[in-house]
Amino acid sequence: MTVETAAPVQRRTLRLLFVTQTIGGMGVAIGLSVGALLAARLGGTAISGLATSSGVVGGALLALPITRITNARGRRWGLAAAYLTGALGAAVVVAAAALDLVPLLFAGMLLFGGGTTANLQARYAAVDLSEPVRRGRHLSLIVWATTIGSVAAPNFAALADDAVHWSGAPALTGPFVFSALAFGLAATVLALLLRPDPLLTARRLAEVEPAPRRAGFRPALRAVAERPAARLGMAAVAVGHLVMVGVMVMTPVRLGESHSDADVLRVVGVVLSLHIAGMYALAPLVGWLTDRLGRRAVVLGGVAVLVAACATAGTAGHDTPQLAVGLTLLGVGWSGTMVAGSTLLSESVPAEVRPAAQGLSDLVMGLAGASAGAVSGLVVEVSGFGALTALAAIATVPLVALALRPVAVARGV
Repeated sequence: MTVETAAPVQRRTLRLLFVTQTIGGMGVAIGLSVGALLAARLGGTAISGLATSSGVVGGALLALPITRITNARGRRWGLAAAYLTGALGAAVVVAAAALDLVPLLFAGMLLFGGGTTANLQARYAAVDLSEPVRRGRHLSLIVWATTIGSVAAPNFAALADDAVHWSGAPALTGPFVFSALAFGLAATVLALLLRPDPLLTARRLAEVEPAPRRAGFRPALRAVAERPAARLGMAAVAVGHLVMVGVMVMTPVRLGESHSDADVLRVVGVVLSLHIAGMYALAPLVGWLTDRLGRRAVVLGGVAVLVAACATAGTAGHDTPQLAVGLTLLGVGWSGTMVAGSTLLSESVPAEVRPAAQGLSDLVMGLAGASAGAVSGLVVEVSGFGALTALAAIATVPLVALALRPVAVARGV
């Protein structure tokens, strides 16, 4: 296969990933929209943020085995395995709610993170065969695909919950039943149709066949540490995710303080739909800007929007429309750091360690977001939602300093 004959493979890969991202995005969003509420109902507000952070931790930790599968067998089996793990996790969450077991709920959310792992890894599959001048746009296209399912899904949380009441399932578990079905469908489609595999095809074109000893995270870590552009890309992805998760996970609980049980699911659905639209709907524009203005400029722009989002949400009080605006901006800022940072990292490391470096980035990103989610409930309980958003804004300072460092950079950075 030549570069010219790989172009149809790239187009087919993008179409297939677009479809599975839509399905998988629905599964992730509808489950996460009620995860904190379910945890609060079972164990109280102080631990509510731990439910979502468990999902984030799971998504991060699953990057390790999924990366190994991807290195050995390609994107097809890596993505399918991640989605199947997420489906299992959703089923465990339903069982935990039925048994009223908080530890089992957290275990289920850890596995549920497999859906997030798959959604995140798919963006890298989009650039395996992409031309350098289109990497930002191709990556952002797959990020944007999540919009279709993710924006609509939280609004169907109440409907999904009603749909399982006939079986005697506990309240708030319907969305996780839907998640399990969505993840299973995405895994099946990928396993059957993602052929030829984009990563294995790219390796053949580059005449790269990594030996097992080169497929681990240690060589990838060295490669990132040696390259300022790669370090910036990884830091942008991690910090943007930390800020987004830290504020987002406590928003449903914040809304629950001023809305009745009868209304809170619908209000949360609308607000989180706007937030997810901010994350994904403008991704094609962000990708175009990444290719035109450079990766570094878009990272800095994303940080500026994140800070504005924290200021807007933090001063909203119980003003739901203002809080919705803040959450929308939070999503847009995340999109800037995610698309530009992921593109920069992918093109800044050697091909033989690229999948491992991408998996390492997702691990760091997930742990950063999990740390924010883990402490968010405690911060809100002790100091309030405004203090949480202020701390999230302050967390962007190191990234700004790194992005502004006067270093020699490659064209496009």
